[in-house]
Amino acid sequence: MSPVFVRVPGVYRPQPDTRLLARAMTDAALPRGAQVLDACTGTGALAIHAARSGAAAVTAVDLSRAALASAWFNSRLYGVRLELLCGDVTRVVEGRTFDVVVANPPYVPSEHHPPEDGPARAWDAGWHGRHLLDPLCEMMPQLLAIGGTALIVHSAVSGIAATLTRLRAGGLKATVVARTVIPFGPVMRSRLEWLRDRGLIQPEQEHEELVVIRADRTR
Repeated sequence: MSPVFVRVPGVYRPQPDTRLLARAMTDAALPRGAQVLDACTGTGALAIHAARSGAAAVTAVDLSRAALASAWFNSRLYGVRLELLCGDVTRVVEGRTFDVVVANPPYVPSEHHPPEDGPARAWDAGWHGRHLLDPLCEMMPQLLAIGGTALIVHSAVSGIAATLTRLRAGGLKATVVARTVIPFGPVMRSRLEWLRDRGLIQPEQEHEELVVIRADRTR
């Protein structure tokens, strides 16, 4: 995946979690001709990666119109066609199914309810960091076609076991397929004391683990 993506100011830029998920997509050898959904597309980096990897059609969803404008420009830059939808992914694709779903949702625990606008909407995810993760996991069995695969990236701080449990409760086969450890970025560093007080990180912790969880609908 090329690291060069244009973005409107305030749009989440591709970071280590994006790159980890892109590598997991490549390693998964997802089927050519697949119908793909990129939830929380941001700059469209993962949607474009899917399209360039042989997807027949890619739907990219984001709450932010600025993000979709960035994804539209980047899709033209890389010569791929995307279906761009603005809104809550748990609503705008309701009733549709996909062969592949990739998601890099907001997952940073925050003291306050997720904002309705502004750049923090791309990372702030409520008290447990699961404001969107939980509903996304719960709707995944309906989003995936039979034989379909989902790949979700998030921080271990948000609860790996919780994601696996919710996906498996929906009848999906779920496991961690990729991991990496990175230093805390500016957002995490800005709330270290709060995270420590809640026991979400260790007192001297300076790094976080990112994981990609794969879920397969086998029936």
